[in-house]
Amino acid sequence: MTCEGCKGFFRRVIKRNVRLRCPFRKGACEITQKTRRQCQACRLRKCLDSGMKKEMIMSDAAVEQRRALIKRKKTEQLGTQAPEVKGLTEEQQKMILELMDAQMKTFDTTFSHFKNFRLPGVQGSDPELPKSIAVNSEEEAAKWNNISKEFCPFSLRLQGEDGTIRNYKYSADRPGKEIISLLPHMADLSTYMFKGIINFAKVISYFRELPIEDQISLLKGATFELCILRFNTMFNAETGSWECGRFSYYFEDPAGGLQQLLLKPVLKFHYMLKKLQLHNEEYVLMQAISLFSPDRPGVVQRCVVDQLQERFTMTLKAYIECKRPQPEYRFLFLKIIAMLTELRSINAQHTKRVLQIEDIHPFATPLMRELYNIMDS
Repeated sequence: MTCEGCKGFFRRVIKRNVRLRCPFRKGACEITQKTRRQCQACRLRKCLDSGMKKEMIMSDAAVEQRRALIKRKKTEQLGTQAPEVKGLTEEQQKMILELMDAQMKTFDTTFSHFKNFRLPGVQGSDPELPKSIAVNSEEEAAKWNNISKEFCPFSLRLQGEDGTIRNYKYSADRPGKEIISLLPHMADLSTYMFKGIINFAKVISYFRELPIEDQISLLKGATFELCILRFNTMFNAETGSWECGRFSYYFEDPAGGLQQLLLKPVLKFHYMLKKLQLHNEEYVLMQAISLFSPDRPGVVQRCVVDQLQERFTMTLKAYIECKRPQPEYRFLFLKIIAMLTELRSINAQHTKRVLQIEDIHPFATPLMRELYNIMDS
């Protein structure tokens, strides 16, 4: 550490390349803040003894370059000059086009192909459940009551092919029975979405090049996360509903506000992500980053997957810098990465909840059982 005065003195002496001599005590002058101007030779000696190095002196050209860089950064911060924007590389453009093509081929946003699904055995708010799915024991009822605390009042609105509208509701009055009544439909819906996501991964060339064991491990770990990201594109933040063709899924808040509902991680996630107003390209890049996660259980070629994830991540960053006006969106990339981190936490909570429900009342389809590693009893 040195003061600016001695720093400037040292720089000037080295640049002049002069030979200094002590006129007093032959190099033994005591150099203090008060006496430092009396003997340049001894002052230079003390600078060198303190660890200052000649080779660290910047050339005039380097000094000018540094000043220009500082000036440019200050100008950018003041907003008087737009930051330099680098375009997408040819490889990054191809990656985005491939992802968009895979999304278009495998994501049925109209749900026109979602058929032969099961619906709750009731219509309206007072269901009468078949005996086969009724809650029988006090122990089972207690388990359902514990799980139901995590659920919000939920409604399903279905418009039939003949134009008729049917409404199905879940309320907290009879939690166990009503959750059970909705399980078959939710299992069918999840399975339909999961199939589309599996096909999405198979269309991506980078995914097909991985060993089959790693493909399975990545899909088991990421399918639910990709499902959430796809559902967010259909989420209407104004109505709090997911508009899936002729289906509408929405939560009801008995208190008349969103405060209580937003305590639920999944719903809060959808509102926060929708608020970012992402482009379709940003959604598919999020899906790719989630899919190619090297830390999923069972992944063998972690280095390869890690490199692929980094490439997709840098492509997302470059896309935002290229397509989004700055500095308005300078934090968008960091916000997206934070959302992906939150999505990992939601995935873990969801998996735990599915396994708890499956333990009480088996409802999973064969594909769900495979993805969630549910063993046959």
